[in-house]
Amino acid sequence: MAVLINEKSKVLIQGITGHQGMFHTLKMEEFGTNVVAGVTPGKGGQKVHDVPVFNTARAAVKETGADTSGIFVPAPFVLDAAMEAMDAGITTVVIITEHVPVHDAMKIVSLSSKLGVRVIGPNCPGIASPGKAKLAIIPNQIFKKGDVGVVSRSGTLTYEIVDSLTQAGIGQSTCVGIGGDRVSGTNFVDVLELFQADRQTKRIVLVGEIGGSAEEDAARYIAKEVTKPVSAYIAGKSAPPGKRMGHAGAIISRGAGTAEGKIKALKDAGAEVADVTADIIRLVKRE
Repeated sequence: MAVLINEKSKVLIQGITGHQGMFHTLKMEEFGTNVVAGVTPGKGGQKVHDVPVFNTARAAVKETGADTSGIFVPAPFVLDAAMEAMDAGITTVVIITEHVPVHDAMKIVSLSSKLGVRVIGPNCPGIASPGKAKLAIIPNQIFKKGDVGVVSRSGTLTYEIVDSLTQAGIGQSTCVGIGGDRVSGTNFVDVLELFQADRQTKRIVLVGEIGGSAEEDAARYIAKEVTKPVSAYIAGKSAPPGKRMGHAGAIISRGAGTAEGKIKALKDAGAEVADVTADIIRLVKRE
C-alpha cells in the first residue's frame, strides 16, 4: 500500500515550461517519478525533459492517462488550473504555489470535496515516498526509504526533520507537506488516517505550528484512532499574540491556537512532543 503517490502514479505538471516547473520536473524524474505530461496553454507540442507538453489538462489526460497533477503556475491562475485538472479527471492535485487567494483556495477545496478529488496545499512542499515517487519541491538527497510517516504544516521544518531522520539512519515511508495556509485541501487528520492504514508506515512524525486548530483536531483523532506511535513538534512557542509567523495560518488570536494548547492536546492524546527539533530523533528511536 502506498500513501498518495507511488511508482505507478502518472504525473502531470501544470506550468511545466516555467522555471520552477522545468527544474522540479527534472528532479522528480531523477527521484523516480513517472512524469507523463505537462500543460502550458499555447505551448502544446513542445517537450520538457522529454515530457510532452499539452495546451490543456483534458488533452494531456486523454493522451497519457495522467491521474495526478502538480500545479506550479502563478497564484492568480491556480484556481483555473486546479478546476481544469479536476474537470479533466485528475484524482490527486498537489498545489505547490504560494500566495493563493483565500477565496480561490476555498473554491478549490469545495469543488474537490464534491468531486472526491484529493487536494494537497496550496503553498505546500508536496508529497514524497522514497523509492517510489515524489511530487514535491523537497530535495531528493535528504530522503531514505523506511517506515516513518512524516506530516507537516511547515515546509522548512519538513526538510530539516526529514534530513535529520536520514542522517540518523531512520528512513521514511511517505512525507506529506500539507501547507500552512488558512485554507488547505488536506489536513493532519486526513494524512493520519492514511498513515494508520499504511502497512509500510510503522511510526509517525507530526510537525505543527501555532494558529488554527489543526493540531488539536489531530490530537483528538490520535487519541481515538491511531495505534502507531506518534512523535510531534510544534513551532512558534515564542510567538507573541497577534503576530503572524511565516504562514498565513500561523497566528495566535483571542487566546486560541497557542503552542502550549497544542502541545498539551497532543501529550494528552498519547503523543510524544519534542521541545526542539533535534529531540525528534531521540523520540522516534525510542519508539
